[in-house]
Formats: sequence, C-alpha cells, structure tokens
Amino acid sequence: MTLDPEIAARLKRNAEGLFTAVVQERSTGDVLMVAWMDDAALARTLETREATYYSRSRSEQWVKGATSGHTQHVHSVRVDCDGDAVLLAVDQVGAACHTGSHSCFDTAVLLEPES
Repeated sequence: MTLDPEIAARLKRNAEGLFTAVVQERSTGDVLMVAWMDDAALARTLETREATYYSRSRSEQWVKGATSGHTQHVHSVRVDCDGDAVLLAVDQVGAACHTGSHSCFDTAVLLEPES
C-alpha cells in the first residue's frame, strides 16, 4: 500500500520519517492514545480502516489489536493545519493503552477541570 502523493506532501516527519497520530474515541471525544505513524502505516489505515501504527521499539508496523484483540475501527482521519500530526476518530474495542486502561490518559491527572 502506498500513500497518495498529495497526502504525503502535506505531512511533516521527524528524522526517522515518522509523524504523530492522536487517537480520539468517536463516541465520547476522549483522547485515547498518541502513537507514531509512517507513510505506509497511514496508507494501510486509510485503505483498511484498521488503525495501523509504527512501533519505534520494535522498528515495525503494528495493527492495533492484532495480538490483544483491542481493536480500533477508524471512522475518519484528519491532518492538522501544519501537517505534523493526524487525528484518528475510532471505535475502540477493549483497552487502548498497553497497560490495560481504556485510555493512556486515565492515570496521571496533573490539573483537574475547574468546577
């Protein structure tokens, strides 16, 4: 799978050729996780609607839920105004975080919302 050249031209990548993917739950608007993508991972995500990311620790692509069963069906993908991040709206099945939490942002609250 190859990323459309027009989409590829809009993206800004780091030295490793990666860009940030922010993952938001479609039903709640909650941010579930932040991950990395390369062009091939984004192309696969756009084609299959299965969230696919790039693992820096394993130096390979991974489809969210391929081993855990905690999948993400992608409803939409947007590029931010600067082209340095994409926003995925997903339906999450199971935990999004590798710790088993629904969101990677469930545990360390630094500032509570004002009441």
